[in-house]
Amino acid sequence: MIRDYFRVLVVDLFTGRGNVVTVDGRDTVAGGSGLAAALFNKYGQTSKPWNDPEQPLIFAIGPLTGYFPLMSKTVCAFKSPYHDQYAESHGGGRSSLSLRFADLDALIITGKAKRPSCVVVGSRHLDVKEVQYLWGMDLYATGKMLRRMFKKGSGHRSILRIGPAGENGSAMACINVDSYRHFGRLGGGTVMGAKNLKGIVIHGDGIFPLMENKEYPKLFEEVHRQLTDTDMMSKYHNLGTSANVAVLNDIKALPCRNLQQTSDTDIAGITGEKFAEVALLRNAACSGCPVGCIHIGFFREKFMEENRYLYRQVSYDHEPIFATGSMLGIKDCFNVLMIIDVAEKMGLDVMSAGVALAWATEALEKGIITEKETIVPLKFGNDKGYKEAMKHLSFGTNEFYRLLSQGTMKAAEKYGGADFACVLGQEMAGYATGEVFFTSQALGLRHSHLDSAGYSYDQKPKGKNIQDAVDFMVKDEQGRVFLTSMVACLFARSVYTDELLSKCLQSVGYDTLANNIKSVSQHIQRLRWKTRLATGFNPQGVVIPKRFTEVTTWKGSIDEDFLIRLKNAYAQRIIEMAESIQV
Repeated sequence: MIRDYFRVLVVDLFTGRGNVVTVDGRDTVAGGSGLAAALFNKYGQTSKPWNDPEQPLIFAIGPLTGYFPLMSKTVCAFKSPYHDQYAESHGGGRSSLSLRFADLDALIITGKAKRPSCVVVGSRHLDVKEVQYLWGMDLYATGKMLRRMFKKGSGHRSILRIGPAGENGSAMACINVDSYRHFGRLGGGTVMGAKNLKGIVIHGDGIFPLMENKEYPKLFEEVHRQLTDTDMMSKYHNLGTSANVAVLNDIKALPCRNLQQTSDTDIAGITGEKFAEVALLRNAACSGCPVGCIHIGFFREKFMEENRYLYRQVSYDHEPIFATGSMLGIKDCFNVLMIIDVAEKMGLDVMSAGVALAWATEALEKGIITEKETIVPLKFGNDKGYKEAMKHLSFGTNEFYRLLSQGTMKAAEKYGGADFACVLGQEMAGYATGEVFFTSQALGLRHSHLDSAGYSYDQKPKGKNIQDAVDFMVKDEQGRVFLTSMVACLFARSVYTDELLSKCLQSVGYDTLANNIKSVSQHIQRLRWKTRLATGFNPQGVVIPKRFTEVTTWKGSIDEDFLIRLKNAYAQRIIEMAESIQV
């Protein structure tokens, strides 16, 4: 039976105890992104630093999780070590269904464990186990050990863990979820590390009833049909987002060599087509997803003795390929996979790490830094150097890597080179489409390419009307916020229209939400911005580095005046949204 409240488990790592609390607000914040923001306002400390033990690490799911396909994400919220402000990161795998089967709408972790620990949660149990022997292990070894330790319930069991990057305080550290998914951006892994938390195991060992009305199974079948009979299956299952590599390259919108170029004539070795032809091993899917967009490639490396090889499996999509391929001048798909593999072992966000090393490479070329700082020779196209640099970035081997691991702009502030730092709130995503995208990521709440479809707006002949572009970003974000409050995979956004979401919510008993999607979306959007600004975000103070004004795309050169005016107008709208709500 559905409930009009949230069931939340709050765990105190210091005492090793937890308690289940009920939180009101289902009809106003829905779940997912909305619930995470509401919980941060309840449990977070806006005036205290990100690593204060009282700061919460929040995992939240939505009202349709488990009931409909592709409601397969979990929202992770925290105060970020990257900018010391409220942050969200979204991940899939089995995490959402595991929380649903554990009868939880959210899991909140507070405090700091006395020694390295692992939290184990189920529908009827909670345990905080000391795992000092896992501290220092890479992410792969940690996963293998945790799977051996907690064998029961593997079908509905989700394992979250961090690598050395999270232990060593890198603001680029991710939380790995079930090997091939991540809470990747803005340093969630370091929040775990600061809490002495090496892993989280969620046992979905309970049950939850499905609806017994006639409408629900019919609607489920129709939604499933739409998701599998449309081009979603072929688009995301076959090549996946890695198809974007060739497409963006063709329209001069692919960031190459630290965005010194937006296309490369020699890109054939890292296109989605090339990966599928020679490196694709298999597809996988998050729980509750029939599409299977996770692409797992392979490479082999010599192991111990000559003529003996170890085959490794590495997931890939457009963003990791751009960050460790075109951005670093790497032209071979297997070399890309090898670099991603090192970043994965270390527990680094591949996008931020790759873009940071691209900046370091150009800084070395320009003589701003030397090999004394980089330790290894960084040169576009040199995969061996980048593999070693990923380790240095994770361990913070010297002052340069310690600074760089806190964000590219932190290093640029000390050494110089801010003009060519490819940072839009955080290290950029793999789209150099134009002014609207640059603005949307630089000022977006998550600084993500998925905050709004600015990259899509740039590719259409919309002209340069400031009001139209700002209205688009605000409206598009609003629609996405409701989806991430469900918590739906955004790949399904063309199927899960407001009309269909309303039917889905009604079929499982959430009539009030179903009838108020627009007002709830607006409320959540404003609540998130209010929360972000309360922790120190100043949208009017955001600076877009000079490199983004030097870009040339299929439309021509970037219009710097339009970019600046657009940024300022969007910043003002964000402030207005935040001020329009009382928390």
